[in-house]
Amino acid sequence: MAQPSHARRQADWWRSAVIYQVYVRSFADGDGDGTGDLAGVRARLPYLAELGVDALWFNPWYLSPMKDGGYDVADYRTVDPAFGTLAEAEKLIAEARERGIRTIVDIVPNHVSDQHPWFRAALAAGPGSPERDLFHFRPGRGQDGELPPNDWPSQFVGSTEPVWTRLPDGDWYLHLFTPEQPDLNWAHPAVHREHEDILRFWFERGVEGVRIDSAALLAKDPDLPDLAGAPDPHPFVDRDELHDVYRSWRAVADEYGGVFVGEVWLPDAERFARYLRPDELHTAFNFAFLSCPWDADRLRAAIDSTLAEHAPVGAPATWVLCNHDITRTVTRYGRADTGFDFAAKAFGTPTDLALGTRRARAAALLSLALPGSVYLYQGEELGLPEADIPVDRIEDPMHHRSGGTDPGRDGCRVPLPWSADAPYAGFGSRGEPWLPQPAGWAEYAADRQERDPHSMLTLYREALAARPAFGEGPLTWLPAPEGVLAFARADGALCVVNLAATPTELPAHSELLLSSGPLDESGRLPQDTAVWLRA
Repeated sequence: MAQPSHARRQADWWRSAVIYQVYVRSFADGDGDGTGDLAGVRARLPYLAELGVDALWFNPWYLSPMKDGGYDVADYRTVDPAFGTLAEAEKLIAEARERGIRTIVDIVPNHVSDQHPWFRAALAAGPGSPERDLFHFRPGRGQDGELPPNDWPSQFVGSTEPVWTRLPDGDWYLHLFTPEQPDLNWAHPAVHREHEDILRFWFERGVEGVRIDSAALLAKDPDLPDLAGAPDPHPFVDRDELHDVYRSWRAVADEYGGVFVGEVWLPDAERFARYLRPDELHTAFNFAFLSCPWDADRLRAAIDSTLAEHAPVGAPATWVLCNHDITRTVTRYGRADTGFDFAAKAFGTPTDLALGTRRARAAALLSLALPGSVYLYQGEELGLPEADIPVDRIEDPMHHRSGGTDPGRDGCRVPLPWSADAPYAGFGSRGEPWLPQPAGWAEYAADRQERDPHSMLTLYREALAARPAFGEGPLTWLPAPEGVLAFARADGALCVVNLAATPTELPAHSELLLSSGPLDESGRLPQDTAVWLRA
């Protein structure tokens, strides 16, 4: 078994941790019904320990109708029966911790499911009731209230559907996402109390971190004005009153030694950094790096700007290449447009998987050498590509709300391949997986890659074992030819990534620690290849 990394031995483990994202529904099926579950995760804990990760981030495992992959939560204190039980979640948290692996859960504070008791009570109570004050109910505009209360757009990029739904009693309710996800009213004290209680509920069960979904969307202008022509501040994005919410949450987390990571999509670096002040969130996802094209100048700019954003508040950067919403790395890097933009997703985009895989291997060493914490999405360590899902099997509401033009996010959520020769590539023993695995999926199986010294899985295992050589100090850029990224870390380790068309000479070094691919016959670093060196 791999030795615990340096991050695990620190009280501030989160500042340099490698965190593995588990999309439970697609990770491993313990009971054979075709849906991943907590039993499957528990059975694969030895694999995760051998990989060498410091923590697991679980997408929502709570009771949910699954209208948006579990991000429509009906009860935060109950595990969805498809995944297991609360007692099993507690066992998983404890068993992972015994292996030195911490647990991070997902909280979705902007909205709940339309099956949540609060919303069901609001529907039953009728217009003007206190129960409806927990949400955003409004009369419509127009002569007979037939028009939505305002012009706000859906948060599903490309969606043409409104964010307001009218009820038979005449009221409209707000949902920035699907109609099954009504937005909560964060001006109501009961909403604050409930979420602080939810945080305590999971911290008391051994959870050590919380990821906050859509963290910049909670607060709304109480007048709910039209977006068109509205003066600053934005009526529902990054409002100042949000910081009071996160200060109160931070006080709760500090009671338990827990940490937060926020999903904060903001273009303004100064506004972004406010969420990372010492009394608010500990970390936030780095979307600039995630969406950056495979281009040396732009990657360096993304790295520099990220470190500059975090420096004034003393927060660690995070580095992410993909997640449950984003086109898988080997596919994205194998396309003509290697960046990521939700609005640009389309069916049938040509992809060179060999090229994408070579670049993804190099990107793995780049991201793992940077100062801060790193998030790995399940299957990234296997080099899984984005899968083409038959249209009649797509479940993601992003596809349906786009009118069928957006392929949606299910292509990066296909159940993992564990055993090349087992039914359904070892994901489960009996039931067909909830999403179909494409032809050839078994080629990526973990058991096959474990025996291959040149596989993506072997590269990730070796990289996580060697990562402590980079220490926790700052990054210093080194002179390098055009198209080459080269930097040193405080402990004397170097990282060099060649994105240029021609091989490049390696800087002076005493040892080659790891390479994403072979050097050429002259010992030079080929295109789309990265190395770790000891200076």
